[in-house]
Amino acid sequence: MANLKDIKRKIKSVKGTQKTTRAMKLVSSAKLRRAEQVAKASKAYALKITEMIEEISANLAKSQENLDHPFFKSAKNAKVVDIIAITSDKGLCGAFNSQTIKKVEQLKAKLEANGAKVRLRVIGKKAIGYFKFKNIEMINQIEGLSSAPSYDKAAEFIKEVVESYLNGETDRVIIVHNGYVNMITQKVKVDNILPLDPSEFTPKAVSTSELELEPDDDTILEALVNRYLEYIMYYSLIDSLAAEHSARMQAMDMATNNAKEMVKTLTVAYNKARQEAITTELIEIISGVESMK
Repeated sequence: MANLKDIKRKIKSVKGTQKTTRAMKLVSSAKLRRAEQVAKASKAYALKITEMIEEISANLAKSQENLDHPFFKSAKNAKVVDIIAITSDKGLCGAFNSQTIKKVEQLKAKLEANGAKVRLRVIGKKAIGYFKFKNIEMINQIEGLSSAPSYDKAAEFIKEVVESYLNGETDRVIIVHNGYVNMITQKVKVDNILPLDPSEFTPKAVSTSELELEPDDDTILEALVNRYLEYIMYYSLIDSLAAEHSARMQAMDMATNNAKEMVKTLTVAYNKARQEAITTELIEIISGVESMK
């Protein structure tokens, strides 16, 4: 009988877990749709600012014969590299965070093998906790930003990174995050954001060479590039959040299905144990009656 009670208690516990995972899946699904909408709305802004940088950089290259700007210098012999790692603040999302952390470790090892010094700027509790456990130094640790992306906070964060780059403290900046592909797929993305690659800003048609810009091309280009970098930082956070919700939605769906299968297995075990208990009682009753004869 004690065995029956234990099985019954397990069934009740698993059903309670199943309700929780189903609810978490629905919540992640709703949050994912909102994150997708924000990401789509911000793409128009990105396209426009990229077009403007293309035109102004083309104008500068034409007037100076070479685009000579700190934002566009070569990163081939970078001695100091900053890696911005973005993970979630919460768990229960499968291998979402571990994939990002693994990629950061691989990239760090590769850069250090080439003689570069790597500095980590980490966003998200999961990566912060991991690197602390591994006693790996971090020059930035930010919690709460990956779970609630804000353009102002993203701009504030990247401003410090850009200042460090312009002051010569670092030669290259890379963002690593697990990005959203579709409802069932996430992909770890490695984006070199500084220095910028001039080939990415090749004008497609229109040129500003016949326009007079005030105060001057260099000042406007610097302001636009700063805006562009702010957007990249913000979009990386949004992209990571959307991927987090899709990963959690999958993990919770799988957990719900596993719980359902476990309830079936436990129910069969309960029925068998109950039948055995009934059979035992019947045998005892029959044996008692026979002994009385």
